[in-house]
Amino acid sequence: MLKRFRVPLFLWLAFILLGPAFLGAETKTSVSFLEILVSPRSVIPGQSFKVLVTAEEQITPASLMISGPKGSLPAIRVKTGGGRPYWWLGEYQAIYAGEHQIVFRGNNKILGARDFIVSQSPQLRSPSRFIWASEKEWDRGMENLFSAWLELLFLESEEGATWKHLHEVTRDAEKNMLHNYLGLEEDAVNRRYPLVIEPDCADNPFILRAYFAWKLGLPYGHHRCDFGYGIRAPQCAEWSDNLSLRQVETSDMRAFQRFVHVIRNTIHSGSARTQLASDQTDLYPVPLQRHQLRPGVVYADPYGHTLTLVRWIPQTEHESGQLLAVDAQPDGTIAVKRFWQGNFLFATQNVRGEPGFKAFRPIVRKNDTFRLLNNQEIAEHPGYGNYSLEQHGLAREDFYDILDRLINPRPLDPAQALEELFKAVYDRLLARVIAVENGENYMREAGYAVVPMPSGAGIFQTIGPWENFSTPSRDMRLLIALDVLLDFPERVKRKPDAFQIPAGKSTEIQMELEGLFRTRSQEMTISYTQSDGIDQVLTLAEILQRLEALEMAYNPNDCVEIRWGAREGSEEFSACSRRAPLAQRQKMAAYRSWFKNRIIPVR
Repeated sequence: MLKRFRVPLFLWLAFILLGPAFLGAETKTSVSFLEILVSPRSVIPGQSFKVLVTAEEQITPASLMISGPKGSLPAIRVKTGGGRPYWWLGEYQAIYAGEHQIVFRGNNKILGARDFIVSQSPQLRSPSRFIWASEKEWDRGMENLFSAWLELLFLESEEGATWKHLHEVTRDAEKNMLHNYLGLEEDAVNRRYPLVIEPDCADNPFILRAYFAWKLGLPYGHHRCDFGYGIRAPQCAEWSDNLSLRQVETSDMRAFQRFVHVIRNTIHSGSARTQLASDQTDLYPVPLQRHQLRPGVVYADPYGHTLTLVRWIPQTEHESGQLLAVDAQPDGTIAVKRFWQGNFLFATQNVRGEPGFKAFRPIVRKNDTFRLLNNQEIAEHPGYGNYSLEQHGLAREDFYDILDRLINPRPLDPAQALEELFKAVYDRLLARVIAVENGENYMREAGYAVVPMPSGAGIFQTIGPWENFSTPSRDMRLLIALDVLLDFPERVKRKPDAFQIPAGKSTEIQMELEGLFRTRSQEMTISYTQSDGIDQVLTLAEILQRLEALEMAYNPNDCVEIRWGAREGSEEFSACSRRAPLAQRQKMAAYRSWFKNRIIPVR
């Protein structure tokens, strides 16, 4: 005869609250697009692992609890951040094999839960006959994980941080939430063939997207586009994805390495400058709204440069806000840069293509294949709904005014705003020091062989050593940045409402700004190594006096003194040991008007 078993009340309550998690199902919640990700994909005893939770809503207070076969696991460290999406990250140590549960709580209730298994040995992803198999689809939840991963990748990196190549970042287990996620030691540096990721500015957003998709088994694809011509925007046709190419390598990692090269050989400066209204693109335009400009959104400038948003730093009472992005240079350098006119160029007239902030077009499953959502579908999709032509034909000054208000909702103090400009210019100057030095190192290693110079607008867009070590595009941006700095006092006059200017204080503030400008221009210095090995120090005031010389300072065949605008006959110039060939100097003289007028020509 069976005895009746009385279940204590607290166990019934626990089952009601946590039962779905114990049974392996995710709890349905009222939180928008809540996602929970465990990394690595397969956890084994003794291994540390991370849990990332993302949501559309800020949840305060919130907590993560991980329980295993013998009780809860204490957190090694916990971080929170974001702002559409919001994220919570915990790191833990697995002890015993078996079923584990994750419970995410907020506002004194369970908002999400899922289970995962700690296995005795790694459970690797099944081999695929493609580059990788697409096990999931893109939706708002996955987009939020992508945004959070990118923010975490550069979370501890301030403006001006640089790396020689992107793989230096992805190999950093502290930065990369998905470090060795597949259990293949795919991000380890001590492999015989370590994963090498060296994008340039056009490839960088696409390779970041592909890397995330590869790790999580999401679809990825890109079009083959032309460059456009005249003022016609680039147009795209053939689309290929991770299922288009057969697996011919011996490992998933080698297959992805091969695919990185495919992306690099396909994506170029025209890939992101496509028409805003076109459906046949990899990127679509988003509204100029704080919650839409998320990590992962791409900025395509009118001249072919691209940046990827990675982080918002909110404005505080004493500090201005920042919108940070990463970009890559032709030599592979990765850098963190803030949004301002010197980094994010914007123009809609007499340019080839249509610039602006754009998001990756969602890829969804249709039968046994994948396709891209068109603009109307994105606009009507409950998880997206953010297709917008707001940036189409927008005036340059209006564009920057909108972004300035998003980054700093409260008007900035003029002196504080000027200090921010000085810092931004300084970071750009330091980046140029590195770029010019890289060119000098290359010239020495090449025995000072002449680097061929393209003709016409090709100086801004080509391949080989000229692309890697000349600086026409970067110098154009530096000249524009210096113009913005010089124009600042006049901008304060033009737009007093944008700054905290008390009534009757305009003259006093103007004098204060002029004094601050003079002082900071003399205090701010950079240094470069002359041809004779001696360090040459330049103040910002001296550099501002060399604007005309810097209009013809981009050729790596010229000595470093010329590249920093040294006046011929000066003591500084006397160290110069080489000049660009006469034919190249004649070309540069013919193209000088582009730099003087700050316009990159349309080919």
